[in-house]
Amino acid sequence: MAQKAFVSGYYLDDKDLVEGIKALQENNIEIADVRTPFPVHGLDKVLKLRRSRLPRAGFIAGAFGAAIGFGFQAWVFTEAWPLNFGGKPYLSVPSFIPVTFELTVLMAAFALVFGFLISSQLGPGADNVIFDEEVTNDRFQILLEVTSGNSEQLQAALQSAGAEGVQHHDV
Repeated sequence: MAQKAFVSGYYLDDKDLVEGIKALQENNIEIADVRTPFPVHGLDKVLKLRRSRLPRAGFIAGAFGAAIGFGFQAWVFTEAWPLNFGGKPYLSVPSFIPVTFELTVLMAAFALVFGFLISSQLGPGADNVIFDEEVTNDRFQILLEVTSGNSEQLQAALQSAGAEGVQHHDV
């Protein structure tokens, strides 16, 4: 199995991180990953990431849940087990709303959770490497993949881009 190597640089402020990314992009250095302890406003535009498809998946799953919830209740109360509750019609739409809403939220939530785990490769059995445990506390990290022995050049580029600390990692 081929061994990969990365150079990481960390920043203590989100504004410095964004400026460092811009400086690296001006030098045509490809950024492998950026890890932050909280969402950074505008980072997706700076990295030129495409818009996520998770909202669309959540909407589709929610619509499916609503259709299943409403359809099942309509079938049960009109065809399978029609009961007359105090003279109400068999297809009483207002009484179907709570269950329909709950199934909409449930299916959308499941789709979003599992879609996120799949798209970010964080599901069961994932082998994710932690380069710096302080990233989850207060550090921002840029990862650059080393290709053809250019580790020293990448380290120098990160230093010149304002990184507080730079490390080389073999994975």
